Amino acid sequence: MSLDPVFFSRLQFAWVIGWHILLPAFTVGMGAFIAVLEGFHFITGRPIYLRVSMFWIKIFSIAFGMGVVTGVIMPFQIGTNWSRYTDATANVLSPLFAYEGLTAFFLEAGFLGVLLFGRKLVPPWAHFAAALMVCLGTLLSSFWILAANSWMQTPAGYEIIDGRFFPTDWLQVIFNPSFPSRIAHTVVAFFITTSFVVLGVGAYLMKRQRFPEEGRTMLSMALWLLTFLVPLQFFLGDHHGLNTREHQPAKLAAIEARWETGRGVPLTLFALPDAKGEKNRYAIEIPLLGSLILTHDIDGEVKGLKDFPADQRPPVAIPFFAFRIMVGCAVAMLAVVALGGWLRWRGELKLTPPPLFLLLCQIATPIGFIAVIAGWVVTEVGRQPWTVYGLLRTADSVSPSLTGSNVLTSLIAYMLVYLFIYPSGVLLMWRAVKKGPTASEEGNATIEAGRPLAPVLAGANLGGSGAK
Repeated sequence: MSLDPVFFSRLQFAWVIGWHILLPAFTVGMGAFIAVLEGFHFITGRPIYLRVSMFWIKIFSIAFGMGVVTGVIMPFQIGTNWSRYTDATANVLSPLFAYEGLTAFFLEAGFLGVLLFGRKLVPPWAHFAAALMVCLGTLLSSFWILAANSWMQTPAGYEIIDGRFFPTDWLQVIFNPSFPSRIAHTVVAFFITTSFVVLGVGAYLMKRQRFPEEGRTMLSMALWLLTFLVPLQFFLGDHHGLNTREHQPAKLAAIEARWETGRGVPLTLFALPDAKGEKNRYAIEIPLLGSLILTHDIDGEVKGLKDFPADQRPPVAIPFFAFRIMVGCAVAMLAVVALGGWLRWRGELKLTPPPLFLLLCQIATPIGFIAVIAGWVVTEVGRQPWTVYGLLRTADSVSPSLTGSNVLTSLIAYMLVYLFIYPSGVLLMWRAVKKGPTASEEGNATIEAGRPLAPVLAGANLGGSGAK
């Protein structure tokens, strides 16, 4: 049996990027959360914010280190497996990746050192500024990486000379048609992912009753943010869907398993897509709702997959089910947030929330990661069979000298390394969570913050109950 280098290269890329994306899904939001905590502590002087910040800085640094290791592998893997892709797109994409390294990585790495080791060495305002720079670095990293990915989805501002892409307008390259929708939807997803981690850890600490004040602060802050972000994400997702309908109609048809073009189409809740028969089996549908959601017009037209040549259609089953997993996660998130809001309104979050709610928050801890992976699968599989949508095929992007056995060997090596790195990193984070904000951190808070002792103690006396 021959080993297809294209298939195994795609599988290898999926393995590498699928694990890697879990880290920015956490660190982007956590960088912002730490900046908020440092800001609150700098303004109010309350030690609770310092203790929570120092706790999460430890966990953030572990995730950041893992992200560096797995991030370095990405360009290496692209160079070995996708040389024709890099040759064709280097003039457009290489500067974007370079900007990410020069502006984002150095901000994160440099100022993370200040957060970790500079508490006693710099004044409080400088430590807060360092937290802001780390936050800015994570957001800049998202900006450049998503600009590159969005250009591959909706290319603009280029010309093709001898099979190579050359930029003609950098503003169009960066702010291509899908970029605004994609960056808003993705960054908010990252913030939601982090918020559910904070929510789950806060619930865990409260349930153990070892650090109830810190746990209550985490749970309350996370719930307030999620109350705003989860409904916002529904709006952003709808906007992104309208953008996909306009610029990548084949992807949208695959997401909805829509075979025939029509008006007033139903919303397919569940089906088993049959690509060979070009139909759905066991479909459960709601009449007219598909057009209303996808076009904002109950009689709106939605293109079907049959409008596209068979060799230009993406796989159907994978994006169809992945999209429904993502939406299901979003609905579950909204339910958790609504329950938390109801308990807050009843005053049950001020002291000890109901144990079942704390357990629910713990169970929901990984839900953001599941939604992010599902959304990534929808985006990337839905782009197929193109590397650069409509212009460069995936089959024409692989290194010409590559063999299936080469890729299989490296894939096994990557799998072994990642299956060592990630459990080790998660174990270190779990140990930090079990340890909690330690007593030594609490005792050193007033000294390390560089503040006079009396005002900080006064702040603690005035606001010792934590955020509500």
